[in-house]
Amino acid sequence: KAAKLEIDQIGQGLDLYKLEIGRYPTTQEGLQALMVAPAGVSNWNGPYLKSNTVPKDPWSTEYKFVSPGDQNRPYDIISFGSDGKEGGDGDGKDITSWQ
Repeated sequence: KAAKLEIDQIGQGLDLYKLEIGRYPTTQEGLQALMVAPAGVSNWNGPYLKSNTVPKDPWSTEYKFVSPGDQNRPYDIISFGSDGKEGGDGDGKDITSWQ
């Protein structure tokens, strides 16, 4: 549940970023774009998250961020769960921004 809440908060930060910049950060810019203005980006008024750093998932692993996302989603944010691998069951199950 904690990972899903955090993913939702990151999504809100991404939406604010898009509102001001006109687009979501690219995969290359990453979630760090919510904390520090990427090179060449104007209108950046962040940081767009309340924390001082981009949060890690409850297992201390960085969230995977892809933009644009699969299947016409604007972005995908993924935690691979406790096992740190794609897929899995129970605590090892992936937690995503689209579920």
